[in-house]
Amino acid sequence: MVDYLVVGLGLAGTAFCETLRRNNKTFIVFNDQSQTSSRVAGGLYNPVILKRFTLSWRADEQVKIASDFYKNLEQFLNVQFYENQVVLRKFASIEEQNLWFEAADKEKLKPYLDTNLVKSYNKALNVPFGFGKVLGTGKLNTKILFNAYVKWLKQENILCQDTFDYNSLVIQPEYVEYKGLKAKNIVFADGFGLMKNPFFNYLPMQGSKGEYITIEAKDLKETNIIKSSVFLIPLGNDLYKVGATYNRGLIDNETTEDSKEELLKKLKSLLNCEYKVMGQEAGVRPTVKDRRPLVGKHPKHKNIWILNGFGSHGILIAPWASKALYEQIEHQRPLLVEMDIIRFSKN
Repeated sequence: MVDYLVVGLGLAGTAFCETLRRNNKTFIVFNDQSQTSSRVAGGLYNPVILKRFTLSWRADEQVKIASDFYKNLEQFLNVQFYENQVVLRKFASIEEQNLWFEAADKEKLKPYLDTNLVKSYNKALNVPFGFGKVLGTGKLNTKILFNAYVKWLKQENILCQDTFDYNSLVIQPEYVEYKGLKAKNIVFADGFGLMKNPFFNYLPMQGSKGEYITIEAKDLKETNIIKSSVFLIPLGNDLYKVGATYNRGLIDNETTEDSKEELLKKLKSLLNCEYKVMGQEAGVRPTVKDRRPLVGKHPKHKNIWILNGFGSHGILIAPWASKALYEQIEHQRPLLVEMDIIRFSKN
C-alpha cells in the first residue's frame, strides 16, 4: 500500500506530488497527457491583475511559497526552468499612468508596482505613453519542468501513463484500490478532465479555452515580458510567445483561425517590426464560476480528494494550495472556506 494515488500531472498534480516527496510520502501518479493547459501556458507568474491594477486573490501569500518551491524543485531535478523576469505594462493613456500611481500607493500593491515609470526604449514597440514596471514577476518554462519531472517519476517507477478508469476505483473505509494498487488516499488533480470525473463532476467548472501563437521577430530584440492587450513573452532566439485568448465554454484543444486573427490584430497595435507566425497552441483552463480553486474532500468518501480549478493563475496557486491540501489531509488543518469545495455542497 502507498500513501497516495495522484491523478493528473499538470501544475496542480506536479506541485502536490512534490509536496508528498518532500514529506517522505509514497505515491503513484496517473497521467495520460489529455489535459494540455499547463503545458501550453505562457508560464508567467505575476501577482497583479494588470487590466485593472489590483492584486490577484491572496497573491501576497502565494508569492512567498511559490518562489522557494520552484527554486528547490530546480535543484532537485537539476534543470533550469524558473527565471525572474520583469513585466512591463504598456500604458494606453495618461489616465492609465495616473491609475497606476493610485494603485501603487495601496499597501498591498506597493511591493509590486514600481513608481518609476519606464519610457519607451525599443523602436520596434509602439509605446507612446511608456510602461509601468511590475516587480516580483517572472516565468516558468513549463515544458522543461514537466519533462524533467516525468523523467524522475519514470526512474522511480511511480508513473502510470494510462488513462485513469474511474469505474475501476474501489472505495473501502480506510483505503482505495485501483487495479491491484492500494492507497490510503487518492487526489484528483485532473484539470478540465474533472468534467468526466464521476466523483466531482457536480462541481461548477466552466472551462476557458486559451490559445497562443509563437512568432519570430528578428528586429524586436526584447528581453522583458510586455503586457499590452496581449502578453509578449521572450523565448530566446528571436522567438516570442503571444497570448492568450479567453473563450469560455469551448472545451477542445484544437487551434482556430479566429483566435489566431484575434491575437494578430492585438499584436499589430504593439509591434512596429516585421514578424512571422511559427506556431499555435491551445488548451482548456480549469476555471470555476466564482474564480476560486476547488480543493477538499469528497462529501461522502473521506479518502477521495480534489485539487483543481486554478484557472490562469496556476503557477502561483499550485504550491500554496498543495501545501494547504496536504496539511488538511495529514494534520486536519481546515482549508480556507473560499477554496474548500464544501461551498458547493452536494445535495
